[in-house]
Amino acid sequence: MSSKNWISFPRSEGVSSRQAHCDLPNGTFERELGKEGFFGPATHMHHAHPPTGWIDWQGPLRPRAFDFGKSQHPGDSPWEAPTMLHNPHVQMRFWRSGGKMDHLVRNGDGDELLFIHEGAGEFFCDYGHMSFTDGDYIMLPRGTMWRIESSAPVSLLMIEATGTSYQLPEKGMLGPHAVFDPGVLAVPALDEAFKDQQGEQETAVVIKRRGQLSTVTYPFNPLDAVGWHGTLMPVKLNWRDIRPVMSHRYHLPPSVHTTFVAGRFVVCTFVPRPFESDPGALKVPFFHSNDDYDEVLFYHRGNFFSRDNIHPGMVTLHPCGFTHGPHPKALQSAFTKTGETDEVAVMLDTRDALEVGDAAAAVEWTGYVDSWKPKKEAAE
Repeated sequence: MSSKNWISFPRSEGVSSRQAHCDLPNGTFERELGKEGFFGPATHMHHAHPPTGWIDWQGPLRPRAFDFGKSQHPGDSPWEAPTMLHNPHVQMRFWRSGGKMDHLVRNGDGDELLFIHEGAGEFFCDYGHMSFTDGDYIMLPRGTMWRIESSAPVSLLMIEATGTSYQLPEKGMLGPHAVFDPGVLAVPALDEAFKDQQGEQETAVVIKRRGQLSTVTYPFNPLDAVGWHGTLMPVKLNWRDIRPVMSHRYHLPPSVHTTFVAGRFVVCTFVPRPFESDPGALKVPFFHSNDDYDEVLFYHRGNFFSRDNIHPGMVTLHPCGFTHGPHPKALQSAFTKTGETDEVAVMLDTRDALEVGDAAAAVEWTGYVDSWKPKKEAAE
């Protein structure tokens, strides 16, 4: 069935606020319980204690953190990058490239989304050439042949939409030009740089399909297009071109920051924005019971105000099934923050449970689960 008829009607019990995330009853902590990742019916509970006030945690459902920057897997091919997090519908890798590829690659398993964490250089594919820099997303349709070229190392996050395709989110009443105007999307060009790399040099193409690699060798460079037309092509988007939706009187859910959607997951981008200015509005992410999606955050740059001991290159995983929210330090200023946020992060929300790869487990910060405890207690 395509439509849903939720058992949904408003009720109120006990002491509660009139609106979500605003003017909470004194001494209470709000928790949102919702369906469909903030799009379905929801209830806002008011608690006497922070919902993350645990003193012990046993079992595999704990919140986890990893420092991808410590991953020791450099390589000249993206297929050498280990899978860090995965499920049947998405594969997340972290690739530390030496800077120049001596072959082409092609993903036959799904669309690929590259996020440039560090470095800059040139990108070549079937469709032409374009330059890239830190903070760029490059979305590649399945089957695109490509390579990068740089004078210095490049580190990038790779998110494969296994068996499906990337699309743009519906923007509803905001209109098609909100968040980012499609006019800012860059596409490859058949420019002089593209023509200069063509030639009769022997070129290998390493193709990934069903997780297995095949190598096809040509006596020429197969990036030899002389023209193309159509509606399918790679696109590039930098986070600096994103103009985030916000409300000065209401803390909006993370779903408003959705950048790309795929079959069973979404990719969101958090970029600097002003804090809410209304004195009664919550200024930090609200506590919520994450009961439909696993949530992953890759921290790209800045000061991550809702988290302690997190630096660029780290990743947090909050599996589906428990309540989470801001750390105690951020909670102290939940209604007093001023100015604007200073953070850039990529969020991956998956409908299906994620598995942690060996390479991610090797760079895990196991103390993350205790970081919600008061500092004295966490240190004991």
